[in-house]
Amino acid sequence: MTQKQTLTVRDNRTGDEYELDITDGAIRASDVGKIGKTEDEAGLAVYDPGFTNTASTRSAVTFIDGDKGILEYRGYPIEQLAESSNFLEVAYLLIYGELPTREQYERWEHEITFHTFVHEDIKTVMRGFRYDAHPMGMLLSSVGALSTFYPEARNITDEQIRHEQIVRLIAKMPTLGAWSFRHAQGKPYVYPDNDLSYAENFLSMLFRMSEPKYEPDPRLTKALEVLFILHADHEQNASANAVRSVGSTQVDPYSAVSAGIAALFGPLHGGANEAVLRMLKRIGSKEKVPAFIEGVKNGDERLMGFGHRVYKNYDPRAKIIKKACDEVFEVTGVNPLLEVAQELEKIALEDDYFVSRKLYPNVDFYSGLIYEALQFPPEMFTVLFAIPRTAGWLAQWIELVDDPEQKIARPKQIYTGGRELDFVPASERWK
Repeated sequence: MTQKQTLTVRDNRTGDEYELDITDGAIRASDVGKIGKTEDEAGLAVYDPGFTNTASTRSAVTFIDGDKGILEYRGYPIEQLAESSNFLEVAYLLIYGELPTREQYERWEHEITFHTFVHEDIKTVMRGFRYDAHPMGMLLSSVGALSTFYPEARNITDEQIRHEQIVRLIAKMPTLGAWSFRHAQGKPYVYPDNDLSYAENFLSMLFRMSEPKYEPDPRLTKALEVLFILHADHEQNASANAVRSVGSTQVDPYSAVSAGIAALFGPLHGGANEAVLRMLKRIGSKEKVPAFIEGVKNGDERLMGFGHRVYKNYDPRAKIIKKACDEVFEVTGVNPLLEVAQELEKIALEDDYFVSRKLYPNVDFYSGLIYEALQFPPEMFTVLFAIPRTAGWLAQWIELVDDPEQKIARPKQIYTGGRELDFVPASERWK
C-alpha cells in the first residue's frame, strides 16, 4: 500500500494545525474551508482569479504536460492521431473514451452524415441576420436555436437521447458554419452532400458554386482534417470551462455548447491566430523582422503566436501545423507572409530573450496562414476553430453529467464593497 500523503497547515492566527489529504497532487478546497472556521467566522477561501491553479474537475479526456510539450487525447499522442487518424474517429475517441471498432465507426460515420442537414426554419433564422453579421454571432445564435427544435434534449440522463444530440451537433456544425460564411458573401446556402467525407462536405458547402459535383483537392482535405484534429480539445480552457459551468445547471447540450462558442468568440481565446496574421502583415517583409524583434524586447511591440498559458515548451500542435502549411501551399501557392513567419520563428528560437522566457510558437502561429491561403476572411477563423472543438466540448459535457461529484458551478467571492449603509429616499437625496 502506498503511504498516505498529507499537508500540515498551521494557522498562525490561532496556533491550530490542520492535516489535509493530498490526492493526485491536489488538496480539496472544502478542506481548506475548515481552517479557521467557527460558529461566527467562515473558514479560509482560495483566491484564484482565472483559476490559474484550481482544479475544478477530474478528467480523463485530454492530458497536457506543458513543460515537456505533450498533448494526448485519451492517452493517444496528438502526433499519431494527426498522422494516421481522421476527425470523426478522433471525435468518437474523445466522446466515448476508446477507439471505435470497424462496425462502430461505420455506424458513427453514417449517423453523422445523415444528420448534416438542418431544419429549413434554421435557414430562416440565419437569413434574418444583417448582411455584415459576424459569422461567430450567427453560429452562436443558430446553435442555441437548435435547442428549441429538439426539446427532448433536456433529458440529459437518457443515454440514447444524449447520443442523438451529440450526433446532431457534430453533424450540423459544419453546415451552420458554412452557411454563416456564405451569408456574408451574399451567396446561396449549399446543402450537404452525403457522398462526401466530413471535411470534403464542409469544403463543398463553403466553396461550391455552379458545378454539378464539388471535388476538393485531397491535400486541402487532409490539411483540414489535421487542423480539426488539433483543435478538437485542449483540456480546461476558457470555452471548455464555460461549457462545464453552464452544463452544471443540467441544461441541454445545445445551450451548453452555445456557451462554449460565446467564450471562444473572445479575442483572448479564439482570436489569437487573427492577431498573428495582423502582426505578420504589419512587419511586412523578412528584412524588417530584426527591427520588430528589438521592438518586442523594448516593449514597443507585442509578439503574437508565441508562448502559451499551459505550454512552456514548443506547442506540439504548432509543429504539426507547420508541416500542413507545405501541403496547403502546394495547392494555393505560398503565402508571402510565410517567409516573414519563418524568419520570425528562427530568430526568436535562437534569441536568449525569448528562450529564457520559454516563448515558443503555439498553434495559432501558423494556422492563420493556412486559413488565409484557403481564402477565409479573418472573421471566419474562429468558426473553423469552433466546429472541431464541439467534439471536445461534448466530451467534457458528458464527463460532467456522469460525474457524481459535480455540483452546480457557484464560486465564492471576496466582497470589497460598502456595508450597513443607511438608505436615504430620493425625495431627500435630491433636495
